[in-house]
Amino acid sequence: MKLNMATLILATVALVLLLPHLVGLAWTPMRAAGAAIAIPAVLLFCLARLQLGRAFSVRAKATMLVTTGLYARIRNPIYIFGGLALVGLLLWAGQPKLLFVLVILIPIQVYRSRQEARVLEKEFGDAYRKYRRRTWF
Repeated sequence: MKLNMATLILATVALVLLLPHLVGLAWTPMRAAGAAIAIPAVLLFCLARLQLGRAFSVRAKATMLVTTGLYARIRNPIYIFGGLALVGLLLWAGQPKLLFVLVILIPIQVYRSRQEARVLEKEFGDAYRKYRRRTWF
């Protein structure tokens, strides 16, 4: 629970620090598209983090298999929504040229998800394989 609170506090502090920069900025189509992507992505990222609960870890380990909430359809919603939040923020900031960061980020996230999958399959066996068949990424 402490880690969940830390995540929420960090997200809230980031939002509070970002809000003053939003006031008075022109809403270009790129900025509007960025906000339309980033806002739901950040909210879903936070929701995924909360739903993961104590199963969250920086390194791949198998303490529990979370299969409810966002995890009922997506195996790695934190990676998906974190990446989308980054895309939205870069567009909102008017820095689409920095989207090349995704060329680095996506393979790293795929590699991490595969490591996690191996650990979870080793620990949970058929239950994980069944879960994997009915979910995306």
